[in-house]
Amino acid sequence: MLFNSYVYILVFLPLTLLIYFNLARIRNSLVANYFLVGASFFFYSYWEPRYLVLMLISIIFNYSIGTLLSKMTSRSTAKTALITGIVLNIAALGYYKYADFFIKSVNGLTGFDLAMRNIALPLAISFFTFQQIAYLVDSYRGLTKEYDFLNYCLFVSFFPQLIAGPIVHHKEMMVQFENEKNRVFSHENFHKGFFIFAMGLFKKTVIADSFANWANYGYDNDISLTLANAWITSLAYTFQLYFDFSGYSDMAIGAGKMFNIDLPVNFNSPYKAENIQEFWKRWHMTLSRWLRDYLYIPLGGSKNGTAKTCSNLMVTFLLGGLWHGASWTFVAWGFLHGLGSVIHKLWSKTGIRLSRTLSIFITFIFVHTAWVFFRAETFGKAFYMIKGLYGFNGYSDYIACYGSMSEALVMTAIALWIVFRNKNSQELAEHFESTYFYLVITAVLFAFGIFATGSVNEFLYFNF
Repeated sequence: MLFNSYVYILVFLPLTLLIYFNLARIRNSLVANYFLVGASFFFYSYWEPRYLVLMLISIIFNYSIGTLLSKMTSRSTAKTALITGIVLNIAALGYYKYADFFIKSVNGLTGFDLAMRNIALPLAISFFTFQQIAYLVDSYRGLTKEYDFLNYCLFVSFFPQLIAGPIVHHKEMMVQFENEKNRVFSHENFHKGFFIFAMGLFKKTVIADSFANWANYGYDNDISLTLANAWITSLAYTFQLYFDFSGYSDMAIGAGKMFNIDLPVNFNSPYKAENIQEFWKRWHMTLSRWLRDYLYIPLGGSKNGTAKTCSNLMVTFLLGGLWHGASWTFVAWGFLHGLGSVIHKLWSKTGIRLSRTLSIFITFIFVHTAWVFFRAETFGKAFYMIKGLYGFNGYSDYIACYGSMSEALVMTAIALWIVFRNKNSQELAEHFESTYFYLVITAVLFAFGIFATGSVNEFLYFNF
């Protein structure tokens, strides 16, 4: 079920809120939580019910292993259990997400003709797998307690964050699910949550989906990617991805807030970053946190000298790229960000500082160029786009997929203003008040967002 679909916005979300808070009021919190878990399972299985079984097996398995780990006194036995748990989680993720990628790569390298499995990717498997691996590691470290199974199910399956994050942490979520006060309807939280949700819906349906027309036309059709075409197409995707993921993050946080649950901020004006390290502190923040805490630091982090630090950064970003998609273009994207992080690490040791404006510009151009590999389906298309960006494919006029060059320029100018000059959603939400002014703003954003929902487009991160 998509956040930007009529069935979610007009039926599922309001009905779930209504029933949940009324059950908590007239029955008890246990019944309300059972309902919310059931609603989340329904949300997940709306498209493909068979994958609900996979998620249920994952939840039961990881809860059982985590509970055992928190009770084990023998460190060697606990370590064996932890490794077993991690290996089985990675094996499931590897089978569903990377089996065909592995077969295709072997065929390409060896000339074999191994049959592809054509395995459909279960929704959210990357997210709930990483989420539960973190739970297992923390259980091994003695950082968890014996959680109630029902609340653990909510921790994994809570529908506002289930499909595309944020990748939540048990210590920030369990305490909220256990808090009885959070089961009492709050007008203030509902109004604020709806305001954030409406901003996210507007970003997705009005802005991101508009840029998608130019981006998809340039990437998916055999057109001449001359200078103007390449920049319009690549910038369109750069802003499509920005507003698509920002919109999803807002809608997730807004829906959670309506249930009195504070989901972690996952998006904080990343194009304002002055360097690549800061970019990853602002883009997909919970994934960055996971990669740092459960991959980069266990590898040694920055404790063993510059060479080892650079090696750890490259490994982390290569695996981070592969996490995003089963393709060598995603690995290349991860490599570029790893290389950018290494260069930043070495540059910072020189003590030379550039102006803030120049730093932001360089970082943005780097990120924008790297997105080409994130979006292009083949290296051939990616390199052709890169050549176009820097004038090697000629300078002929723009070939519009619809409308005119002026429309593309106006949309790009508006996006630049919003991205670089305007406050982001969380900053705006901090000043939110339940007044008529904010009521009107919310209504306008929601109205534009809902009317633009005619042709429903998936969020880009649903594919990861």
